Amino acid sequence: MARKDNTENPGRLKQIAQTYKMTRRVDRKIGWILAGVGLVTFGVLLAVGFLIGHPVYLGIVGVLLGLLACAIIFGRRAERAAFGQMEGQPGAAAAVLENIGRGWQVTPAVAMNRSQDVVHRAVGKAGIVLVGEGNPNRLRGLLASEKKKMSRVVGDVPVHTLVVGNDEGQVELKKLRVRIMKLPRTLQGSEVTQINDRLRALGDLMSNMPIPKGPMPKGMKLPKGPQGR
Repeated sequence: MARKDNTENPGRLKQIAQTYKMTRRVDRKIGWILAGVGLVTFGVLLAVGFLIGHPVYLGIVGVLLGLLACAIIFGRRAERAAFGQMEGQPGAAAAVLENIGRGWQVTPAVAMNRSQDVVHRAVGKAGIVLVGEGNPNRLRGLLASEKKKMSRVVGDVPVHTLVVGNDEGQVELKKLRVRIMKLPRTLQGSEVTQINDRLRALGDLMSNMPIPKGPMPKGMKLPKGPQGR
């Protein structure tokens, strides 16, 4: 058991260090901000400890709360930095969908065209969500075509369409996950499984289409077939 902990801890520390380096490239003040948050939290609780006669106890609490506050701030700024680096890159929306959470099965690039506009699919209790990234005008037809194809297979199951972008009527990349999670749940778990089986039978268009060129977000992999999460 000890060996397992010893092998896992260095990996976690390395991951944290890599995340910090990535964040610092975008957010140069991250080190000073974390230090300030930790010291202020510790200082306030220590001062309260002296006032009530328990400096040691509240000093320890201040250290723990200071670390917790640093972890929360670091997580939020790291996430913001990651979205900043991903935004505008092909496959960024798919990377967000892959981390949407349990209960969703995601298939990247179920439809695309020669202009590198692409549609990703997520299936969950809210129904089918088609997420497009690329030129909004070209995506309109691509999404409509894919939605029509889905409707033929799944019947009256809700099919939602979203376009990632910063213009009116679009969804910002950093808000994509929240937007999908807010969709009304209308299906049961067994129904989601049945829908995925039907879509697998329909087949994936990816194998017959060219893969868009350009950089992909780190860690993003496109499956060869209609595999879901």
